[in-house]
Amino acid sequence: MTPVALLFLAVSMSADAFAASISKGAELTKPRFRHAVGIGLVFGIIEAMTPVLGWVAGKASQQYVEAWDHWVAFVLLTIIGLHMMYEGLKKEEKVEHRKQTLWLLVLTATATSLDAMAVGASLAFIDVNIITTSLAIGLATTVMASLGTLLGHKFGKYVGHWAELIGGVVLIGIGVMVVVEHTGVL
Repeated sequence: MTPVALLFLAVSMSADAFAASISKGAELTKPRFRHAVGIGLVFGIIEAMTPVLGWVAGKASQQYVEAWDHWVAFVLLTIIGLHMMYEGLKKEEKVEHRKQTLWLLVLTATATSLDAMAVGASLAFIDVNIITTSLAIGLATTVMASLGTLLGHKFGKYVGHWAELIGGVVLIGIGVMVVVEHTGVL
């Protein structure tokens, strides 16, 4: 995976965490930088762990799908991308206010990182350094979730769904690049 593709992957994987953290920031009266970074770290750490878990599962099944692994990666990335786009389109304008707890934050971060686990499984079928990739995804998610928290109280209802839409398009693009690279079409 090229550094540019890795950057796009990392940023697109952080889109759902960005959208969720905007919602978290909207729930706060005025988030402090320290609090925003704490929220970002929770999202980032969990988002960095899940691709590794998916990659391990993908490696375990690799011998069974080796001949068509690039198609598996393409299909998984496309499904995740379409799901992210769907979620971005169905977002409601209203932001629900709830009490902030660490448990709720961890649950939200885990829910937004499940797609990273599926991406990790698809990455097992291509030549990629999963540690570098996971760290890039975790760092991008930490930064994006921290920014989302800070921006959330001002712009929460306007930008969250766009992040998921763009992230979905990027994931589908990466899936297409995998197929093109492995089939030698270009």
